[in-house]
Amino acid sequence: MASVSNQVSTLIKYRGEIATRIISSARELDLECFAVYTENDALHTKGATQAIKLPSPASYLNVAELISVCQKHGIDAVHPGYGFLSESSEFSWKAWEAGITVIGPGWEILDRTGDKLKAKLLAEECGVPTLQALPTPTNDISEIKAFASKIGYPVMIKAVDGGGGRGIRLIRSADVLERAARRAIEESPSRQVFVEKAAVDGFLHVEIQIIGDGKGDVRHLWERQCSIQRKYQKVVEVAPCISKKRKFIAQVIESAVRMAQRVKYYSLGTFEFLANPTSEEFYFLEINPRLQVEHTITESLSSVDLVRAQLLLSQGASLSSAGLSEYIRDPTVPPPLYSCQLRITAENAHTEWSLSVGKISSFQFPTGNGIRIDTNLINGQPATIGSDFDSLIAKVIITAPSWDEVVRKAKRALADTKIEGVKTNIDILRGIVSNPDFSNGDCPTNWLETHQQSLLAAGEKVTSSLPQSTLFSLEATAASQAVRAAASGVVFSRGDAWSLTLSPKSDANSKTEEPTPHHLQITKLLRNEFPSFVSAEIAYTTPSGSQPYSLTLRSTTASGGAITSSHRKGDPANPSHVVNPFPGKLVEITVDEGDWVKKDDVLCVVQQMKMELEVRSPRSGRVKYALEAEEGEEVNEGILVAEIESTPEGRLESKL
Repeated sequence: MASVSNQVSTLIKYRGEIATRIISSARELDLECFAVYTENDALHTKGATQAIKLPSPASYLNVAELISVCQKHGIDAVHPGYGFLSESSEFSWKAWEAGITVIGPGWEILDRTGDKLKAKLLAEECGVPTLQALPTPTNDISEIKAFASKIGYPVMIKAVDGGGGRGIRLIRSADVLERAARRAIEESPSRQVFVEKAAVDGFLHVEIQIIGDGKGDVRHLWERQCSIQRKYQKVVEVAPCISKKRKFIAQVIESAVRMAQRVKYYSLGTFEFLANPTSEEFYFLEINPRLQVEHTITESLSSVDLVRAQLLLSQGASLSSAGLSEYIRDPTVPPPLYSCQLRITAENAHTEWSLSVGKISSFQFPTGNGIRIDTNLINGQPATIGSDFDSLIAKVIITAPSWDEVVRKAKRALADTKIEGVKTNIDILRGIVSNPDFSNGDCPTNWLETHQQSLLAAGEKVTSSLPQSTLFSLEATAASQAVRAAASGVVFSRGDAWSLTLSPKSDANSKTEEPTPHHLQITKLLRNEFPSFVSAEIAYTTPSGSQPYSLTLRSTTASGGAITSSHRKGDPANPSHVVNPFPGKLVEITVDEGDWVKKDDVLCVVQQMKMELEVRSPRSGRVKYALEAEEGEEVNEGILVAEIESTPEGRLESKL
């Protein structure tokens, strides 16, 4: 049984849009809010009583450091958001020992539900169908191979403690198993995975929103259908299922309620299943014992503030006083509304959904009846997309009495959405909501990846056909620049000059020479968007003379090593060049000069947002050049990974 407390102050131990969302509900309950942040990532702290700076992004995962922050500031509760430590029973237990409540199910339920294999055992105890799986976690490749051969392909390899798509690989044949298994193991915090039979063709990803009081009173708030995914990460979520087979959906809901009742579930939890409405098969997948990214569409359908309910339950409130009516929802009867969530992310769908690093220079979100926007972006404040965190920028939530009306609103909402400064997935979202499959019913889990290219092309066509207002665009740009200038207070003009000295850092005992003075003067200001961008002509004077230069300052989140690296740049127009499509940390180079490769062979692996992304060869041939870099080195977008000399297929095969 989880502990409850009469909280006065709450630490919001997360960032981004969900931190903003939690702060809003906490303020409405008159709770003192403390928000944590790191360098260049503080927009989500607006509205908090106090903002506390953490030393680094790694601090979000440092249990001892977070508990110390709470003790230092007299904080008696922590809302973990989602991700990071939200499913950690260790964090919940150690915080409780220190007299701090972690808002959520509590360590005992977290221990039983957060681990995927333990959750499968719970499902089996309750008579809920599960997929055949390896019974114990492992990092032994030979054990994984043997089990996959025994049950037959396709199989799924999953990190026992993964999340957000990390540590998951679908394996359809034995020849790709070893490399995929190694990638999954590397992405698992515990380096432990398990294997289960895959259910992929025709199945939907259906999840049930559960809320319990820890004493056996468990309610459901219907289902969400989250099958439109890429790399096992959700892109679009819908509630309820479009399928009219309510008796079948009710079986899934009742299974989730039965499992939650068995453990006397406390607080919020999402019970996930794979369900096939055609064959009426369904299988338990996992439990997410926390607030979900897509909680928004459930709130829209049920009129229940789920974050507020979490906060009140942690203070000992009953389900009724936390906003849950005594009305028992019949799972065979759908709610009277439909809702859809569109995740806007800083990702480039053209390059394997790679992260787009940079600064958001301007944005516009839709308004109107039935449209909700969850974001931490603030007009006039620079927002940086870096590689330390996930790519989510905003969530667009559309709610209406019919599915047809939701689709129509979604098309209009995306037409009114614009983000500049980084690449986004808006084009492919426009393609998704314009597709007849989306309008007509539920799309299975492999739908997006199967139709990705056609959806992207359709979305780009929609974008190109949207009415363009040059006047509005120019006015918006000018206004945006004016706001930035006002916010920073930095105005440059011709004739501005500075004296400049550079002194190397040294220890206290070493003798340092007097620094040499330099002089810098702006002779012509070309463009001023400080701090994101400055372009000017300058006169730079040293004791040896004066020299004119063109100066460009461009903000970046890439490391100094990545920017100043001497690695060759690739030429996208050269068919023999394989160019790195995304910045990140190099995990490994898998080829050397002189090697022979086949089309789709892996050339290198780059880590981005804790996910390992493979750069593959687009053709067969001999490796004329291969990147020479150290493992762990930061590599920038656009560097040359390999140069592949094409060769006739027959000659290639003879060399292998």
